[in-house]
Amino acid sequence: MSEPLVIIGNGMAAAKLVEELNARALGRYAVCVIGDEPRLAYNRVLLSSVLAREVSRGDIELKAAGWWRAHGVTLLYGHRAVSIDADIRRVKLANGATLPFGKLVLATGSKAIRLNVPGMDMPGVITFRDLADVASMEQAAKTHRRAAVIGGGLLGLEAAYGLAKAGMQVSVIHLMDRLMERQLDARASAMLKSAVEAKGIEVHLNAETAAIKGPHRAEKVLLKGGGEIAADLVVVAAGIRANSDLAATAGLTINRGIAVDDHMQSSKADIYAIGECAEHRGTCYGLVEPAYEQARVLAGHLAGQNAAYQGSVLATNLKVSGVNVYSAGDFIGAPGTENIVLSDPGLGSYKKLVLKDGKLAGAVLFGDTADGLWYSELIRLGTPVAAMRGDLIFGRALAERSLPKAESPKPLPPKDMAA
Repeated sequence: MSEPLVIIGNGMAAAKLVEELNARALGRYAVCVIGDEPRLAYNRVLLSSVLAREVSRGDIELKAAGWWRAHGVTLLYGHRAVSIDADIRRVKLANGATLPFGKLVLATGSKAIRLNVPGMDMPGVITFRDLADVASMEQAAKTHRRAAVIGGGLLGLEAAYGLAKAGMQVSVIHLMDRLMERQLDARASAMLKSAVEAKGIEVHLNAETAAIKGPHRAEKVLLKGGGEIAADLVVVAAGIRANSDLAATAGLTINRGIAVDDHMQSSKADIYAIGECAEHRGTCYGLVEPAYEQARVLAGHLAGQNAAYQGSVLATNLKVSGVNVYSAGDFIGAPGTENIVLSDPGLGSYKKLVLKDGKLAGAVLFGDTADGLWYSELIRLGTPVAAMRGDLIFGRALAERSLPKAESPKPLPPKDMAA
């Protein structure tokens, strides 16, 4: 008989794990996927595109219902797991039912951080993490005029872009001195700010939220040090936190996330964690590609292969507020590194490569990101780039053409790339 394998979480990491298990360990496990959202797994990266009406809800569905059935997966979406008994190996659901497991995978993702300021629980204040939030924002856009988005990171800018496309007047309130400071250097961030403002979105930097005010619902955001921003809709996109509450019921070791080893196993045998809820070697990754890499490693391990996760090169490659941006590795440049920069303000294009010891250590691209995946692979593999240094900034096609044929890197296998 197949061993019962329960996966809690019906997001992108879980879907990738099931796909990889089907390729590596077909028939070895009886897989059951539990998700508390009442819908099939979907691509969260495209939530802002749904809000902006650039794609439909159906377009972001990862796998059709027939795919899950065809692969023998029991899919329980719209069901919330409330506790785990690691001793008797059972998961309890909110409806009182329990499910046995031989092996358990937690892919519970993350939850939005709600700021500890007055008015955060007031009507008209929402977060931006899932399709339910998109539905709330769509409804608000029909009857409300001004929106304030707290957070100028990736999610905040995506929310602002979607709301602006939906016809609202939008202000972004960001605590730091530049947008997307975790993914972009100062120059790329300044270009992004200009591009965002060109779409009619106000940007307030070095601005800290003090309170949300209104007699019955949100009407304005008060800033520390004085100043206020009118808003009848406030979207909080101030960061995420690993969703580890369920793991705590099983007595697992939890730091910033669920602590896992190189096989993605938690502190208890046969219980694993992948994706945003997992902490590997002290790092919680809030991006999709590391979650996919973890899913591949775990699938290999569960299939009996010698698979181990060594960590991921942090890379972001997507469209923010209608502009392509990319970054990977040490894109700021630690001591001992050197930079190669190509900038064309007229075309709205900026590229910076960071080199160390004859290898690519980091990259940040704005506008033209076509070679982002290639740069990411060079960083990950530690490929020497001295022989193509003169053409490296111009992209793969020109850089590899300058190499002797014997030195040309082998074609890279296709990889998923999302954030």
